Amino acid sequence: MKQANMIVGLQWGDEGKGKIVDHLAQNADAVCRFAGGHNAGHTIVVDGTKYALHLIPSGVLNEKAMNIIGNGVVISPENLIDKELKQFDNLKGRLFISDKAHLLLPYHALIDQGKERLRKKAIGTTGKGIGPAYMDKIVRVGHRVGELHHTEKLADKIISYFESNKTLFDALEIEIPTYEGLLKDLNHYKTELEPYIADTTQMVWDYLDSGKRVLLEGAQGTMLDIDHGTYPFVTSSNTVSAGACTGLGLNPKNIGKVTGIAKAYCTRVGNGPFPSEDFGEDGDRMADVGHEYGTTTGRKRRCGWFDAVAAKHASRLNGCDQIALMKLDVLDGFKEIKVCVAYEFEGKEIDYVPYDLEDVKPIYKSFKGWDMVEGVREYDQLPIEAKEYVKVLEELTSTKIGIISTSPDRKDTIIVK
Repeated sequence: MKQANMIVGLQWGDEGKGKIVDHLAQNADAVCRFAGGHNAGHTIVVDGTKYALHLIPSGVLNEKAMNIIGNGVVISPENLIDKELKQFDNLKGRLFISDKAHLLLPYHALIDQGKERLRKKAIGTTGKGIGPAYMDKIVRVGHRVGELHHTEKLADKIISYFESNKTLFDALEIEIPTYEGLLKDLNHYKTELEPYIADTTQMVWDYLDSGKRVLLEGAQGTMLDIDHGTYPFVTSSNTVSAGACTGLGLNPKNIGKVTGIAKAYCTRVGNGPFPSEDFGEDGDRMADVGHEYGTTTGRKRRCGWFDAVAAKHASRLNGCDQIALMKLDVLDGFKEIKVCVAYEFEGKEIDYVPYDLEDVKPIYKSFKGWDMVEGVREYDQLPIEAKEYVKVLEELTSTKIGIISTSPDRKDTIIVK
């Protein structure tokens, strides 16, 4: 039985996982998404054409690969049908959605947005309904994709849910749809999505048993994990490598090589602690040069220097065999580049991630910058200063850097030998 290799984000999401999944998917038989919802976004550039993916795995650009959305994902039928499937001519026979994945319906987004408005300290949620959908799943009142096979029965259940939660909907001033309107929407979802619904757990098992190459794709980043991230400013699912087991129906022995994705600097969207955030010209420059705007929300990302403490923590947590270092080219032209090598916490210097990052202060070490790495495709052609930077990050994270990206283009990728 072959093991499945994995891609996982090591920071606060938006690390550039899409490009690396796309790169590695060229040699994969199946690419599987295991967590999150359409609050996650991957932007992939191939020969100048940009693709924005939110639920569909990044392996979709390899015509030979199967693409699986696992049971750990929450599915917005509207987003999948109206925004993603329309980018491609025909994915039938190449895209499969777990019948056990939970549905994220329009009322989930309305609940999400309403609750965020009422919070004294907003979390910075995308307002896409991810949290309420996972909440319904956990309290056992959610609805799964397989229920689209019987839309009238599903409509009855949802109407009953509305009646039971009338106080909530009234308080948030959310209009409850009629049975007829709801059934019409559900029948539309059924027509469009039924050809893709499958028992994906059995499919992945069959792929592994037959020796096929399976690639597992994470969403968001480790520091947004519901258990291990900067709670409560996190997402609502397990974004770490262990989440692939529950999110696809695998066991730990099924997991092979784990590649952690990290930018050569750091970004974060939304609220929450961000120790190495830069509030000056350097942070603004990273945002402008790196086009740091969310694929899903369009929000400008907060930018800062590489946090080696958090990256080492994330690498250990995920069992990373290597790191793919993204957007090295964004640091082109900086005379000085900083790296957060430790934290000051409660008057002491620490080299680990504490329970709460709210009160830590970064301790930086500075390194000499370089002129340009953009478009470089061979490690030997990197400037000596860039090589030194890569070496320093390897030492600080205790993890080999095996892949380096020097532009958004698929071809501008260095495989370090």
